[in-house]
Amino acid sequence: MATETTYGARAHARAQEGTRAEAMPLVPASEWPAPPCEAGHLVWAETVAGGNYTHKVLARGTELRLTDLRGDACAHLLLYAADRPWERLNVADTVKVQWNAYLGEGRLLLSDQGRVLASVTVDTSGRHDALCGTSTLVRNTERYGDGTPQSPSPAGRELFKLAAAKNGLAPRDLPPSLSFFQGVEVRDDGTLDFTGSAGPGAGVTLRTEQDVTVLIANAPHPADPRPDYVSTPLEVLAWRSAPTRPGDPLWDATPEGLRAFLNTAEFLTARGLA
Repeated sequence: MATETTYGARAHARAQEGTRAEAMPLVPASEWPAPPCEAGHLVWAETVAGGNYTHKVLARGTELRLTDLRGDACAHLLLYAADRPWERLNVADTVKVQWNAYLGEGRLLLSDQGRVLASVTVDTSGRHDALCGTSTLVRNTERYGDGTPQSPSPAGRELFKLAAAKNGLAPRDLPPSLSFFQGVEVRDDGTLDFTGSAGPGAGVTLRTEQDVTVLIANAPHPADPRPDYVSTPLEVLAWRSAPTRPGDPLWDATPEGLRAFLNTAEFLTARGLA
């Protein structure tokens, strides 16, 4: 079909209606063929290609499920309080406050205000990382020959810059990120051991404890020793649910977690949000 004219280009564009690529958002999300929730509750349904990114603002009490479809996804994650982006995921506090450098079910993702942005409610992977952050332009250029977003080997930080810009955030607003589905362990001598993925189909579910802006970059882990840029699709589904409340086992599972939930509840109550 000729696209040399405006009419031809319009006709060509309209002819694509109804076609789907392997990796793309589904709008409306309610048309997802097998939702993991009650009908009408799904708010985000997307497959993110390797070397790509996505973003969304989610309401408090949303369940966010990430799935490593083929075993080589790596979901680098950043979270921000939706209406005040200066409160954001603090990886150092997430590790320090909970006395644990390893993510998994029952862990909380904390801001630098001592409040909970999200909690990990389900984990069938066990291969995650809170130590290394994401890849950079310089590092990817050294390893793969290029790290720009439009290249065959985009760096995670470059993808985060694009996602951030679409939410009014600048590169200075990008703190260290968490990584899901590609694991790292610390050896006795302090060096890092890359443990890779748990294989296709592994998943992790987060529960948002505040309204949050979510940025995700699906790019190889910086410690991945393979010479090639290997990154496969990531499934992202989110649906309306409820935040963690007193009485939930997660609420007072640890003294540190209880304090973080109380800090969050106090803040939200003062604003009339809880």
